[in-house]
Amino acid sequence: MIYMDCAASALQRPSAVGEAVLYALNNLGNPSRGAHSPSLGASRLVYDTREKLSRLMGFSSPERLSFTHNATEALNIAVNGIFHNGGHCISTVCEHNSVLRPLYRCEELYGMELTLIGADSEGNINYNDIEKAMRSDTRAIVITHSSNVTGNVTDISRVSDIARRHGLLLVVDGAQTAGCFPVDIEGDGIDIFCFSGHKGLMAPQGTGGIYIREGIELPPLKTGGSGIQSFDREHPSSMPEAHEAGTLNSHGIAGLNASLGFISGEGIQKIYGREKELSEHFYNEAKKINGVKLYGSFGSERTAVVSLNIGELSSAETADILWNKYSICVRSGAHCAPLMHEALGTKKRGVVRFSFSYYNTEKEIELALGALRAIAEEEI
Repeated sequence: MIYMDCAASALQRPSAVGEAVLYALNNLGNPSRGAHSPSLGASRLVYDTREKLSRLMGFSSPERLSFTHNATEALNIAVNGIFHNGGHCISTVCEHNSVLRPLYRCEELYGMELTLIGADSEGNINYNDIEKAMRSDTRAIVITHSSNVTGNVTDISRVSDIARRHGLLLVVDGAQTAGCFPVDIEGDGIDIFCFSGHKGLMAPQGTGGIYIREGIELPPLKTGGSGIQSFDREHPSSMPEAHEAGTLNSHGIAGLNASLGFISGEGIQKIYGREKELSEHFYNEAKKINGVKLYGSFGSERTAVVSLNIGELSSAETADILWNKYSICVRSGAHCAPLMHEALGTKKRGVVRFSFSYYNTEKEIELALGALRAIAEEEI
């Protein structure tokens, strides 16, 4: 089997990740829920993971990071927290449904008004359109760091400059960049950063987080037990407990801690460089194949995603052939990003997405290219 669906979820992980999860299952208790060794061990692990994330992602206060179960939960905290009493939001057609649906919900429930910036046929936005969309009641720009369909990377520094000049919050969906692309939260002026643990960070599913800059307070999406201030009627407002109601997934966080150790040891630039090398070679060879159409902008920084279609085949048909005949795992369809497909002209057929990881090899790339050539020859 050749796994090339890492934008959906990592499959190959450092061996230390599974070992850490198993250790946690057998040795760690509930963090912040006791003064005994299993509970204290869990608390230390959770804090150490916050510190590792702060170093990796470039923010100075680990307590500004609350753990969530995925990027979707984090984005719901951000969007509902900012727009629970209305206002105006600017976002883009490049977004995943984990951004779009919370925004639509805020339109319906709270009267929030939404402006979506369009994209060209390669999935690129016009940054000047963000400025043109400004209104007196605009509160935030909510934007993806990298498209899960095209791999195009947003110029976050440029968007941050726009947000600063207009006094807006900048919320970034980092689901596709955390762990596999350099992230500098404070350097890039990001106010809120949401991410998953199970993709580029190579951690177990059910892990993720939200960074919220000091000075920003968002009402919690969930309330309940926090391990502190138990006699208060209201949930704690201090970070990180404000957005960590209930028992944390400390077993999953143990795996995240181990994967962060691996990423730190290898270096984010090395990981990004390796994935970029593999995806660029795949793209450069795939574009030579008659009948293959590629999507996205390949002249600038991007994540290790290459999306395509072959001849008149639907994306589902191509993906089925790749799996059933060649044992290659890819993702087909809309990838939970419906408006991006309208921009790309792929609303009816979707796209076949190859997404690579640090663990893919040159041999696997060549086998995948060989499969594409064979399918194209049969189809054309």
